[in-house]
Amino acid sequence: MSTSHLRRFGALALAASFAVAACTGGAAGQPSGDALSGTITIDGSSTVYPITEIVAEEFQLANSGVQVPVAFSGTGGGFKKFCAGETDINDASRPIKIDDEGEGLACEANDVDYVELQVAIDGLTVVVNPDNDFVTCLTVDELVTIYGPDSPKDLLWSDVNAAFPAEPVERFMPGADSGTFDYFTEEINGETDAATSFATQSEDDNTLVTGVAGDVHAIAFFGYAYFVENTDKLKAVEVDGGDGCVAPTEETINDNSYSPLSRPLFIYPDVGKARERPELKAFIDYYLENTNAFSAEVGYIALPDALLAAEKTEWATAVGN
Repeated sequence: MSTSHLRRFGALALAASFAVAACTGGAAGQPSGDALSGTITIDGSSTVYPITEIVAEEFQLANSGVQVPVAFSGTGGGFKKFCAGETDINDASRPIKIDDEGEGLACEANDVDYVELQVAIDGLTVVVNPDNDFVTCLTVDELVTIYGPDSPKDLLWSDVNAAFPAEPVERFMPGADSGTFDYFTEEINGETDAATSFATQSEDDNTLVTGVAGDVHAIAFFGYAYFVENTDKLKAVEVDGGDGCVAPTEETINDNSYSPLSRPLFIYPDVGKARERPELKAFIDYYLENTNAFSAEVGYIALPDALLAAEKTEWATAVGN
């Protein structure tokens, strides 16, 4: 995964801020670095990964005794580990499945007590190669033609829209364990997991970026942050959800006019572990205290103040503050 967003912070400003934190009892009001130790394991969504990665990096700077490795096996893959008790936090780009899909049931069976905390807002972004001069906007029906379960192997752009050239559509999309894949298929194709079998899939969004950047006839979709980080390699496609073409921007994602592809992003901490492990509780406290700044830094949309306050209250109630 790319970590170039970390470089955009001013090094001197960071050093100064954490020097102050070390002298005044820790970052975001947490205990000093010497007071906390342990390892916090995180897996899950590649979409949420950039936020969690930067939170983990900064938390470790202020708390040198704590290690916070972050992986990205996809929302579904992460929930399998989380609900088995193998990780402390799961990043998720969709809510946990509590029906017969089994994620919630697996957590319950293994006595994993969790809380859902929204940490940012995302606009799932459809992208093409910058040299593609014919695709500027796609309707939901056109996206279904491209990514729907009945989409043929040898799909041409002219099959999507008669005004487009008769060139093959090279499709890229997230893997089946990705919450982004789940969200897109449900919102666009009308059924979770219902999608063409003729697309290159990957849980690593940077693989999708590379695929589109290297082919003028390619198309992909992933979280807004990956588009923001690669605007020199990609072109965002406007989406017509029924009310005209709308581009993904901070404003349109936040007000939900970028529809139907605006969505919440979550973390799921293990509440039982957090009650017993001060380093885990401190990490979530720090995450919620700083998520708006870090989310904006990596290209996502910060939560409205009232919503963020509600998430902090829900967390405090869950851990018994």
